[in-house]
Amino acid sequence: MRILLRRVAPCALALVTTGALAVPPAHGQAQAGPPGRLHGTGALRAASCPEPPLISGGIPRSKEYLTAIVRCMDTGWSAHFRRAGLRYRAPRVLYFEQPQDEVCGLPWPGGAAAFYCTRRATLVFPLEGPWIEGRTDLYPLKIAAHEYGHHVQQQAGVRSAYERLVRARRGDQAELGRRYELQADCLAGVFTASVWRSLGRSPADWTALVEAVRASGDEPEGRRSHGKGASRAYWLGRGYAAVSPSACDTWSAPPSRVS
Repeated sequence: MRILLRRVAPCALALVTTGALAVPPAHGQAQAGPPGRLHGTGALRAASCPEPPLISGGIPRSKEYLTAIVRCMDTGWSAHFRRAGLRYRAPRVLYFEQPQDEVCGLPWPGGAAAFYCTRRATLVFPLEGPWIEGRTDLYPLKIAAHEYGHHVQQQAGVRSAYERLVRARRGDQAELGRRYELQADCLAGVFTASVWRSLGRSPADWTALVEAVRASGDEPEGRRSHGKGASRAYWLGRGYAAVSPSACDTWSAPPSRVS
């Protein structure tokens, strides 16, 4: 979800085949837009990222966990951009024990698990809350990878293209926002697959994650910001199966896939 302040918000939030990482089409073009700067870069290479315990000796280790996962994402995505001959700058990361009055120059978004401040290229992780406390599943990793996916979008030029499109097609903001968020879900699947062998997880853990993501979809009567559970699970799985950002072209997908 994005914070809407009469403009495209500078933060993106998480609430509880080969081709390209596509950018949104320019106004007047068909929905299938031009490829982004990751066109033809192939799969994200397999890497080692042992998953630290979230609790050790009865003490929460949320910051240690997230620091390790973010370090893996910095390494994997920066190498991917470098092989493609693209510039890449890792995001800044902020950790908070408790919600603050303000973050990234804006009021702290209520109900957020974690979020990405686009203007400041900053990942923000609360160290408490149901998204991470007492968990033994892969959901915290997925949330971190989704928010990091927004940084990948920004570095690849997707965010700027998305903002131009929103300004040009104000009547389509909700659907465009879902395409943007679902692409981040897909990128989270790409990263998870690239480090899967090192996580020490089982197929049952993957199934549990998919079901958790399915349960985190937009409420039927609520604001349609991230997509239905089925759509979120589909794009996460698509990225995981391909291990490549080229699978994450939500911009040319039919409306039924981004509902």
